[in-house]
Amino acid sequence: MGEHLFERLARERNITVEEMREIISVRIRRGMNDPDPKKRAKWEAIPHEGEIPTPEEWLYYAVNTLIENGDEELLRRYPNL
Repeated sequence: MGEHLFERLARERNITVEEMREIISVRIRRGMNDPDPKKRAKWEAIPHEGEIPTPEEWLYYAVNTLIENGDEELLRRYPNL
């Protein structure tokens, strides 16, 4: 199996995968707490089991949203998703 997106992003930034996951988690938390209700609603629409989406839940949602919107050509940069 190829490199996972988080591995690739971490390698490109010269950080660990856990650091990359934490960066994504911080952005998710910010989005979930955005003062703009429309922006917050978009983050809350991400299916998640816990209090907030995990980086993996966010990635799954983002990839599926691209596919559903006919934008799957954007995924060619990351063929191992």
